[in-house]
Amino acid sequence: MNPDDPTRSLTAAQGTKASRISEVRRTAFGLTIGLLVQFGLGMFINLFVQIPADHSGASPSEYFSGVARSVSWAIGHGAIALSIHAVLGLLLVLGSISLAVRGVRSGRRVIGWASSLGAVAILAAGFNGGSFLNYNEDVNSLLMASFFGTAVLCYAVVLFVTGET
Repeated sequence: MNPDDPTRSLTAAQGTKASRISEVRRTAFGLTIGLLVQFGLGMFINLFVQIPADHSGASPSEYFSGVARSVSWAIGHGAIALSIHAVLGLLLVLGSISLAVRGVRSGRRVIGWASSLGAVAILAAGFNGGSFLNYNEDVNSLLMASFFGTAVLCYAVVLFVTGET
């Protein structure tokens, strides 16, 4: 085979693109599984874990520092299910950002948009989880679940579109 053959570089580029799409698909699948585990943990916590009203991040005067204190408290001093839920949430945020970057770089608009919207939904769910820890308002739990559903839908779109390759 001739190294100067233009079809050789085209084939290599197609292989690289297919490899990137496959990586995006695997990551979207992993995040979907992680989200489902996270949802199950959240339901367990909602039904069986009592979060004290007076932990270190409760009723903060400033929202963002309160969320940081509440999440730190949940990881270090909360019930084991709550600690796992908080750590998994942080991992999902990191994974979703990674997928959004790779989705945008894939060159396929729908993958870029869906993976980016999925990351925003996971961030929004996380902030509502922090808000729930801060203020113990049921609306935050509802919003957390709604953003979970949005993220799952986004990743279902990514899985569907990447399955067409």
